[in-house]
Amino acid sequence: MTELSESHDDPFALHLAALVVLDDRGTVVGWSRRAQELLGHPDAAVIGRPAFEVLVDPRDLPVVTEAAAKCRRAGGWFGLLTLRHRDGQLVELGLRAHEPSRGDRGREWFLAGALASDVLEWQRDRAVLDGLYRQCPIGLVIHGPDQRILRVNRAIERFSGVPAADFRGLSTGRLLLADDARKAVDRVRQVMQTGRPLVYSEQFVRLEQDPARERVALVSSFRMEDPSGRVLGVAEMIEDITDRHRAQRRLALLDQVGSRIGTTLDVAETARELAEVMVPHLADHASVDLLQAVTRGEEPTRAVAGPVVRLGTSSVGAQRPVPPHPEGERVEFGPDTPQAGCLAEGRPVLEPVLPPDWVSAAGRQGAQAPDLGAHSLIVVPLAARGLVLGVMTLWRSRRPDAFETDDLTLAQELASRAAVAIDNARRFTQQQQTAFTLQSSLLPRAVPDQSAVEVALRYLPASAGPGLGGDWFDVIPLSGARVALVVGDVVGRGIHAAATMGRLRTAAHTLASLDLEPDEVLSRLDDLVNLLAAEQEAVGERPLGEQVVGATCLYAVYDPVSGRCSVARAGHPPPVVTAPDGQVALLDLPAGPPLGLGGLPFEARDIELAEGSLLCLYTNGIIGERHIDADAGLTKLCAALARPAGALERTCQAVVDALVPSRPSDDVVLLIARTRVLPPHNVASWRLPPEPASAGRARALASAKLSEWGLEHLAFTTELIASELVTNVYRYAGGPATLRLIREQCLVCEVSDTSHTSPHLRRARTTDEGGRGLFLVAQMTERWGTRYTREGKTVWTEQPLTGTPV
Repeated sequence: MTELSESHDDPFALHLAALVVLDDRGTVVGWSRRAQELLGHPDAAVIGRPAFEVLVDPRDLPVVTEAAAKCRRAGGWFGLLTLRHRDGQLVELGLRAHEPSRGDRGREWFLAGALASDVLEWQRDRAVLDGLYRQCPIGLVIHGPDQRILRVNRAIERFSGVPAADFRGLSTGRLLLADDARKAVDRVRQVMQTGRPLVYSEQFVRLEQDPARERVALVSSFRMEDPSGRVLGVAEMIEDITDRHRAQRRLALLDQVGSRIGTTLDVAETARELAEVMVPHLADHASVDLLQAVTRGEEPTRAVAGPVVRLGTSSVGAQRPVPPHPEGERVEFGPDTPQAGCLAEGRPVLEPVLPPDWVSAAGRQGAQAPDLGAHSLIVVPLAARGLVLGVMTLWRSRRPDAFETDDLTLAQELASRAAVAIDNARRFTQQQQTAFTLQSSLLPRAVPDQSAVEVALRYLPASAGPGLGGDWFDVIPLSGARVALVVGDVVGRGIHAAATMGRLRTAAHTLASLDLEPDEVLSRLDDLVNLLAAEQEAVGERPLGEQVVGATCLYAVYDPVSGRCSVARAGHPPPVVTAPDGQVALLDLPAGPPLGLGGLPFEARDIELAEGSLLCLYTNGIIGERHIDADAGLTKLCAALARPAGALERTCQAVVDALVPSRPSDDVVLLIARTRVLPPHNVASWRLPPEPASAGRARALASAKLSEWGLEHLAFTTELIASELVTNVYRYAGGPATLRLIREQCLVCEVSDTSHTSPHLRRARTTDEGGRGLFLVAQMTERWGTRYTREGKTVWTEQPLTGTPV
């Protein structure tokens, strides 16, 4: 015997139903306790009395009589009737009447009743349950405790193509492939044992009768129990969401294309990103091939496409292309291949099922697949702005289902979006190359030959970010064996920053040739930047590019005769000085405003540098990225310079290795100069009084010193130069003159005085008695000029040594 528990929701359960027995004449012969609770009549008050007299209101008598007649004719009745309570109130009940057989002793009627509201609610619940089995679009499967199917609804019949009656008695997962069946069995067992329901669990389903078609089901499972807690089985609600899942997968792919592709503005990296997004969501293998012109940043032509370069590949697992086509290798497709047709015509190709001889045909035509088991193919063009940039090829080999039209539409959409990113990367590459060419042409090709300092430098363009920066450097030989060291950084990036850098470098060269002080040079550059900005802000004119908003610059002049260095900076990081004994210190300089802000003066500071000292000039890129503390970068720079290598080039490279990342996001300029001091025997200086005899004295002193240096072949011209310059001091300056000769790579002759009056070169007329001195000086020297100091001016000349040893 198996004892069952009644449901609390069943209104006709034993403890909920009112039970009444009537004889054939309608007299009450049986009355239950629940009947007394619902209608208020005790059993002694109703047993033996006619039911119509006790329980029926006279107004309802016709209706009840009609129901009784129907019950006699049909042998039973089920419906709602209104009965009278003991206190006179009317109670609507749901009644079930049955006629049990009593042989020849007459007929009796067994009535079971419950409140009408409970009966109607129970009826609705039964209708819902019936609807789940017959009309519900969501599948319902009932598994017994032995994990055999008890019943399925019609939705499962439509989902599987198997009649619902054929499921009864089958083991769970019987109609599925082995892998999918095992997952289904594990899921039902887990719910059966733990009692914890599973809600919206996705499962990929493949039926044995149609293994090539993969469906996706959304499964919710719960355990069924009777009121006593006995497990009756597991119920599963199964919804076919194959179409929805594919749509979600397509949307996810579109989202990935937007978030993962085109993040680097690098053509090759963008192609690799596209191939990786395709696998495994849409294909088992993917390759991206771009025209050679695109990989170089050039504009592709509309003519018939030529060879391509494979820049992106991706495969499920660790499979390798067969035969190998590694990334970066040139690939040539035969004229009859789908890829060649796609490149030439710009139209996609869909091969849902590849023909049996595709392996040999593809091999002959150069369109080898990465897996010989491939059975379906899609080729779509990568086209942007009306130009075909390349092709993307998708293969399926592991997935049994073939490519469909929806897959082709999705592949076209993904390829279209990726092509725009690839074209943007191509345009960026083209712009980068243009900017790099421009910047390379504006930067010095080589360090000029000079004797003041030994120089080692590094210029590293940014490998990331929107275009090149405006960093620049310069080593400018000056008069008197001096040298100017310049490092600057223009705000902004790209061609406009490079063009502005070229303007500033040219201006710095011009100002350096005037022998201006460092602070004066920065003031003039500041005026230039303000002028450029004003030109772009002209009323009624729109700037053609980014507006110049400023620049930083550091300008230093080193004199190898005195060992003094004069430095000024405009918003630029201070230089680092390393003494010959290895002591490192940041040069304490007034910061000065960046160029272009205006309003504040620039200040220069003079320092003494011992011979062999290192003077390090740099831009922001050397001391760290923008998110790194600049002080920490300066500390690392000082630490790297505290251990200088023997050769200056090794020191420079050691600093780069220690501070610069492999892919810097900002341009890097590093200029390290090791100071030299001219030997005292290579410099001669004399102070001459303001009198006519000083010219002759100057000739004699110069001739004697040149004889000592072995430069007698320069004695005549040098005597003439010194005589003319000293004579000009006597005539026009009115103070003492200082004659200085310097022997280095050339012979320098300088005459200084206390006047700031500038000498002018002019062509004298035939009737003039004078005015030919500077003209003769200019003719007999390689270079000459005038520089001004706080004490006066210096007129200098340079003559080549013509191979004479120094």
